[in-house]
Amino acid sequence: MQRYKAIISYDGTGFLGYQVQPKGRTVQAELEAALEKIHKGIPVKVTASGRTDAGVHAKGQVIHFDSPLAIPEDRWVVALNSLLPEDLAVLFVEKADNAFHARFDAAGKEYRYQLQLSGFRDPFQRNYVYRYPYALNLEAMREASRYLLGTHDFTSFCAAKTEVQDKVRTIKEIDFLLDGDLLTIRFVGTGFLYNMVRILVGTLLAVGSGDLSPEEIPSILEKKDRSAAGKTAPARGLYLWEVFY
Repeated sequence: MQRYKAIISYDGTGFLGYQVQPKGRTVQAELEAALEKIHKGIPVKVTASGRTDAGVHAKGQVIHFDSPLAIPEDRWVVALNSLLPEDLAVLFVEKADNAFHARFDAAGKEYRYQLQLSGFRDPFQRNYVYRYPYALNLEAMREASRYLLGTHDFTSFCAAKTEVQDKVRTIKEIDFLLDGDLLTIRFVGTGFLYNMVRILVGTLLAVGSGDLSPEEIPSILEKKDRSAAGKTAPARGLYLWEVFY
């Protein structure tokens, strides 16, 4: 039995998220269905670096699976992509140590959130950016982001129904990349809680619009109360960009 590590990319618009659900289309279910066909009806479990919600995209999600088949790594890519739908692709497959675990071995992740700062409504971008046609103070947002860097308890910045007990995480980088009317906010950290990036974005937007001041961020962190932070930004602007090992 050989363990394989793979990098996958998907358009999250048509999925209920990564993880298998009782009803509805998911990334994991599509991957496992393709692998089952390759293995002549034998189920194959796929493990990812983490879940993504409905509507969230991935440029560099990492998975692992085990197989007894002696298929060359490059042929795995061809075989899987021939069976997968158009909105899901395998980019790369390599042999991994049998102890490798896509989730538990991950040392960090990069997420990017894309905003269209324009009053022009582009129907071809509606599923891939969050259109925010309001004035933003980017310098205030940058100042606020500096309070979020480092190791903190991010209870205020995760969904209230989060089951994880330890909500301490480390954010290493937050960058603001402006290209015309497209603003990309880049987050790099050791790990992220459920809805954490989307709540961080919603809070930074509240700062940029003047509803919050940058100096309020430490107080929001200290309160450990979801209601203290900003709104949850829509899923469609979020991308799991890369997973680090």
